[in-house]
Amino acid sequence: MNKLHAQKAIHVCKTGGVIAYPTEAVFGLGCLPIYEHSVRRILRLKRRSIRKGLILVAGEIGQLEEFVDFSKVKNVKTVFHSWPGPITWIIPARQITPAWLTGEHKTLAVRVSSHDLIKLLCAELGPIVSTSANPSNASPARSSQRVRSYFHEKIDYVIPAKITNNSNPSEIRDAQTGNILRLS
Repeated sequence: MNKLHAQKAIHVCKTGGVIAYPTEAVFGLGCLPIYEHSVRRILRLKRRSIRKGLILVAGEIGQLEEFVDFSKVKNVKTVFHSWPGPITWIIPARQITPAWLTGEHKTLAVRVSSHDLIKLLCAELGPIVSTSANPSNASPARSSQRVRSYFHEKIDYVIPAKITNNSNPSEIRDAQTGNILRLS
């Protein structure tokens, strides 16, 4: 991974832009979660309802504490032991967490990634929005070429790198119950 590409993506995010980046399994669309206009832009690109909520991905656990309340999770050790890794957990959101992230829920989906590029981005930016790079009801993009075919020039920067061979998007689990909501 060329660090120049990461620096360009970091600059785009800091200035309110939207990036596409490789994750472990698919390309994701991302932005800084504090920029409502950027998040809404991603939702429009995907044709996704704001009511559904989004995922935040981080490079380390501490980056998520601004958005979720780990103290409200009974089995928080189980959550922490699964990270970094491909499990997204639904955690109670802090009251100050914006509705453009949580949707109609009082929770937020969060994950700590083991992907080197994501860790590099989050070291500079903090957590970023992570939603698959595809319009609703289309297959997730697994290459930068597919991202461009879906969105053409509507993404501010597409990082030209590869996913890391996982076959499916991350598993999603409810931290309160341990129930699996989506299998990887």
